[in-house]
Parts: sequence; structure tokens; C-alpha cells
Amino acid sequence: MRWLNSIAREILGLFVDDAGFALAILIWLAFAVAVLPRLAQAAQWTAPTLFAGLALILIESTLRYSRKNRK
Repeated sequence: MRWLNSIAREILGLFVDDAGFALAILIWLAFAVAVLPRLAQAAQWTAPTLFAGLALILIESTLRYSRKNRK
């Protein structure tokens, strides 16, 4: 049974290298879908806000990965 768990972990690793990064993206997308359309801001700011959040998540993940590799 241990080999089955190992295979499943390897297959998941093909698609998700950094679980925290993937989770942060999913949380931000859920927030964007649920909250951004309801805010009183103009509709023209929804896409830039979504992009900015995703860009910040990418930057944070890149910095975390580079700090981890320096050590």
C-alpha cells in the first residue's frame, strides 16, 4: 500500500510543486470571485486587482524559493 501512496504523491508533484503557492492562488481566486464584484469600486478595477494579487503571490513565492535555495 505504501507504493500506491508514493505513486499518488509523484503524480500530484507533476502538477503542484509548491502546495502553498497553489493554495494561495486558489484562495485569491475564490476571494476575487466572491468579493470583488460586490465592492463599490468601478468594474474597470476588477481585472487589475486580480492581476495585482496574483503578481504579489508570485513574487512572494519566488522570494521564498530563492531564500530557501541560498541556505
